[in-house]
Amino acid sequence: MSIGVDAAALGMSNAVTAYSGDVNSGYWNPAGLLKIEDSEASLMHASYFANIAQYDYAAYAKKIDDESAWGFSLIRFGVDDILNTTQLIDSEGNIDYNRISLFSTADYALTFSYARKMKLEGFQYGVNAKVIRRVIGEFANSWGFGFDAGLQFDRNDWHFGLMLRDITTTYNVWAIDEDKYNEIRDAVTITPGQNQELPESSEITLPKAQLGIAKKFEFHYDYTLLAAVNLNMQFARTNDVISTDIASIDPAIGFEFGYTDLVFLRAGVGNFQNVMQLDGTQQVSFQPNIGIGFKYKGIQIDYALTDLGDQSAALYSNIFSVKVDLSIFR
Repeated sequence: MSIGVDAAALGMSNAVTAYSGDVNSGYWNPAGLLKIEDSEASLMHASYFANIAQYDYAAYAKKIDDESAWGFSLIRFGVDDILNTTQLIDSEGNIDYNRISLFSTADYALTFSYARKMKLEGFQYGVNAKVIRRVIGEFANSWGFGFDAGLQFDRNDWHFGLMLRDITTTYNVWAIDEDKYNEIRDAVTITPGQNQELPESSEITLPKAQLGIAKKFEFHYDYTLLAAVNLNMQFARTNDVISTDIASIDPAIGFEFGYTDLVFLRAGVGNFQNVMQLDGTQQVSFQPNIGIGFKYKGIQIDYALTDLGDQSAALYSNIFSVKVDLSIFR
């Protein structure tokens, strides 16, 4: 749930909390769903870790009336066809490759979103209800639930946004198949006392906050420049460039240059981290992103390339997404 969706947003280093206003707002800030004119759908695909893991996303949103909108989205991050070699050796000590089976591990997130205008002019809010499902083959699975809340304010071409994620904490409860766990535990010889106990059966995701500001500039009617800044906050000490015992802040900056609302070039930088070097000193690392997009008659195709120049520990990724204004089919 922390990776992000939509190649257009990822190309801007996720600095879209204030300006997000399409079907993907269900993830970035549900208040932005009110900016949809009719109904929209979105799809995204990305591969991670040399195509080992697949990250997929689909969303739909619809305007209810001038005061409200709703939407839902589904995210899957999974690794498929993992070799299960726990039964490779039979009871007589012989290696039998026919005893190898395959399994998948995947995380799912289903989100329901609702947005509504406030009585205060320029203000709108949105809420998310999330269902989290995690599956590790036949070995273990979990269910989780959580809530988000977002707020946007627009005034004189300035845009402000606040997104509160997991406001009640997102709580996951695991069910572990003890028979399958014993097969894993007994599959290899382990030093006594290591990995012999069942993992914890609960998982808690702490709240996070994202504060954003954006402004869109127009030049000669044909050219536009969107500039956006995000402050991504976690309420714990981390390796973020600004870190205290109370909160840690990771800034992100994004730009989008547009021509006649047809072609878009994007760039951004974020994920500023304090990284410990071999000599004991600290160095600030960051993750640059770039992207490009095309829009024609309600269909928008976007591409993003993240982590250029290997500035952070993560590997670069190619991300593709498509967004469709469904009113074009009427």
